[in-house]
Amino acid sequence: MNDRAPAPGALALVQALVNTLDIESGADLLDTAEGRKPFGLAAPDVPAARELRESLRAVCLAHAGHPPHRDVTPLGRLLARAPLVVSVDGHDGAATLTAAEPAPLLSRVAAAIAQALVDGTWPRLKACEAPACHWAYYDRSPACRGRWCTMSVCGARAKMRRYRAK
Repeated sequence: MNDRAPAPGALALVQALVNTLDIESGADLLDTAEGRKPFGLAAPDVPAARELRESLRAVCLAHAGHPPHRDVTPLGRLLARAPLVVSVDGHDGAATLTAAEPAPLLSRVAAAIAQALVDGTWPRLKACEAPACHWAYYDRSPACRGRWCTMSVCGARAKMRRYRAK
């Protein structure tokens, strides 16, 4: 659905996870082994991944100034269970934050969010305001005021509805 470029760096993982569900059609990539593969998920991991996905979507909606789409587990509560490791290079003092266990999706998402907080990109990951969409997109607009995942579909529909309402 989204014609925008993917989010930068590790934030692309978060965007990809949120976008595993097409709200309009109901299609969920986490229902298939192929759809779970990029996230390293097995079938028993799906309920927790869905809970994480919807908590992330709620935060993306908040970044865009929209209320949550439904009641979700607060993202902070989920991320508190994600073990992370700070590594410091002895030669140059460079520090990196990584997932303690690279396979668990929760730790990888927590590391991606931590990096996005450091580089200032976290608030730019938003969710489309269209209720039938809520697709995650990375807002590259200078003023960071994007509202829709794509102007050609969701933006055009919203503008047409406003025009007809007049």
